[in-house]
Amino acid sequence: MCDATGDDGGCGADAAPARRRRLPADSHSRPCMKCGQGTAALVIRLGDAFCRDCFREYFVHKFRAMLGKNRVIFPGEKVLLALSGGPASSAMLRQVQEGLSRETAKKLRFIPSLIYVDEGAVRGLSAAQREQSLARMETLLQATGFPYHLAHLEQALELPASILQPGPEKSGKPSPSYKEAVEGFIQQQRQEGDGDGGTSLPDLGTQDAVGSPPTPRLPIAARTQELLRLFEAVETSTAREELLQMLRTHLILQTARTRGYTKVMTGESCTRVAIKLLTNLALGRGAFLAVDTGFVDNRHGDVMVVRPMREYMAKEIAFYNHFFDVPTVIAPPLPTKRQEKPSIHRLIERFLLGLQEDFPSTISTVYRTGEKLSPAPAKASSESQRCLLCLCALDIAGEEELALEPTLITEETEPAGDGCCQDATAAGAESRAAFIPLLCYGCRLTFKELGPLATLPPYVRAEAQRRIRRAQMEQQSQEVPLEDEEPGKS
Repeated sequence: MCDATGDDGGCGADAAPARRRRLPADSHSRPCMKCGQGTAALVIRLGDAFCRDCFREYFVHKFRAMLGKNRVIFPGEKVLLALSGGPASSAMLRQVQEGLSRETAKKLRFIPSLIYVDEGAVRGLSAAQREQSLARMETLLQATGFPYHLAHLEQALELPASILQPGPEKSGKPSPSYKEAVEGFIQQQRQEGDGDGGTSLPDLGTQDAVGSPPTPRLPIAARTQELLRLFEAVETSTAREELLQMLRTHLILQTARTRGYTKVMTGESCTRVAIKLLTNLALGRGAFLAVDTGFVDNRHGDVMVVRPMREYMAKEIAFYNHFFDVPTVIAPPLPTKRQEKPSIHRLIERFLLGLQEDFPSTISTVYRTGEKLSPAPAKASSESQRCLLCLCALDIAGEEELALEPTLITEETEPAGDGCCQDATAAGAESRAAFIPLLCYGCRLTFKELGPLATLPPYVRAEAQRRIRRAQMEQQSQEVPLEDEEPGKS
């Protein structure tokens, strides 16, 4: 983390904090480092001073370059933008809007739609506050002219068990290369007489007849109470954060599958990716860092998650939103009774952001380290080798599994509730011991703190029972031939 030069507070500098002499006293009058004519309006990094126009050009170019470099979003593809209302996702939405405008020289060629997941129930908001937040967010979504979906976290309790299974990948004739797809798309537009070379906004408005959300705007009170019981049963704030992230991801994934989207864009910034890297290490998910934080996450098979904002620092996003009036809707954090140690996620965030103040290269160093990781350890070849919750490969084997299992089993069998278990086999599937072999190391640690099995989301329990019964049937089919051999020998 330490710079080698003494001028920037490195090993050869004096004991004064680096933040006190990071910039010269007359930094406000510095010229723009790019055009050399305008006066610098901001300094992104040490020595990187930009005027407003050059900063906007730099910001837009970085977004377009990220998509162009990776080439995973093909022309004409339907893409679902997952918005939280925060600075990063709002800046991402603005980049897509500008990339599809008629004034843009090289337009984006995919078809965007938006989704916002209302999490107000678990974030401590009252019904009136949730209504107000939803109204603000819907106004923001309507102003874009894109199709949009408003979802509530309570809907995650009604998800099908198939959401925990990778979707079928496209088969048949091989897909064309990115260059061929672009050329074919442009040629098709010319044949149709569309001379703008891009997707126009009026066409987007009729892509998905979503309209206003159904009445009533909020879910029924019984569903909200069921969701609150689920989160109240969780023992720690860290597990609560992981549960919220899982439900949100599965809800967005289900929307993408049912509406026909092949890509989902999320707005994690470079700062958020660096925080997630260290957080996942602390949570025992080191084998899956490349999938959890990389540009591409294709663990779900039919729907790919991409992170086009992952090279933007939070500082850059904040300046962009401020200079160019990007609207945001900030959601409160999850409530906790321990403000000094709320969760591992918050502790890592405070640590990294505090270190970033003294050593400006901290976030980028952590981020670049994660770039060198391979997604290969997260790939699973079969269902039995795939984690029930995160769909990554099981990373537990041998002595590690035997040592961890006693710490996770607090009660061998718990009542299933809801009349789900009608026989002894079903009762065996509703035990903590039966769930453990289905989970990777990190998910086992979270599962230990999720409370009674009866409070888990129904789709998680249903998929677990299906996999447990299937494993039992496979084991019995392997044992039957051995039993049949004995009479023959006698």
